[in-house]
Amino acid sequence: MHSKHMDQTPSPSQQSATSATPDPSATPVAPARRSAGLKTPGMAAGALLVGASLLALTGCGNAESGKNDGTSASAAASPAENKGGKHLSKLLWMGDSIAEAEAPALGAAMKAGGVEFKSIASAGGGTVVKGEGPTADFADGTFKDLSKAVGSFHPDVIAYQVTTYDWGTPAQQSSSYERLAKAAKAAGAELVLVSAPPFKIDEFYKGHEAAIASAPKAAKEAAEKNPDQIRFFDASALWGTDSAAGKAQRSKDGIHSCQQGSAAFASWFGQQLSKPYSFTPAAVDRWAKGSWTGDKVYGQLKCG
Repeated sequence: MHSKHMDQTPSPSQQSATSATPDPSATPVAPARRSAGLKTPGMAAGALLVGASLLALTGCGNAESGKNDGTSASAAASPAENKGGKHLSKLLWMGDSIAEAEAPALGAAMKAGGVEFKSIASAGGGTVVKGEGPTADFADGTFKDLSKAVGSFHPDVIAYQVTTYDWGTPAQQSSSYERLAKAAKAAGAELVLVSAPPFKIDEFYKGHEAAIASAPKAAKEAAEKNPDQIRFFDASALWGTDSAAGKAQRSKDGIHSCQQGSAAFASWFGQQLSKPYSFTPAAVDRWAKGSWTGDKVYGQLKCG
């Protein structure tokens, strides 16, 4: 868990692992960071913050322009073609703590659009990449959590946001994304891979810059190789590539998003989903000022 930035509850697999008696000689299974000891704010401030940005959000994602809208060729289709697309009724969301901060807004947007939503995004893990070091154990835990989730939720679409922990070679990344696609297919679902927003590369991430840079490329290549099962959305169309730029809408930690950024992502992501799938996103003003803005995750980020 990147706990310098967030205090989060670990995934079920991580909880079971940490409940066992520790072995002093064992290799640590998680990169340990200090807890920031953050507090939870009230809902009103977050609702006002997001409400003030409604007009800006409706323009996210270049939906009308048709230019560089963030979808690969495998995801692109005209509205007329998509009338017969796969019906989207249940969306399962996966990723790390960045995805966890986006989940409250995404859940609200999906619910307003008539789609059931479940998140298994996991702070301090969530990766599916079977690379080297402790993140290999994270990947095993993620697939266990996925198996439990699909068994009870039965999603139509599984969406995985590339995590800050997708550490491995490009070949390891690609094979892991294809493994996720096979798991999705076995569950009767299609897979959407979406690139992570730009985030601050601090001391914790510096030794993994090459893997962080290659992960979205590997995800896109996996989608191009498996167009019938994997779609890739390039979120740089929304966020840009500079985490310090205003467009990136990072919180003060430079990594996660507060309510406004999460709502921007939910609006953009819904537009992307409406292209290949039979799904009509709800208008932003139907969900952006809901109770989700008071979710505890934003208190942990010191969002206003």
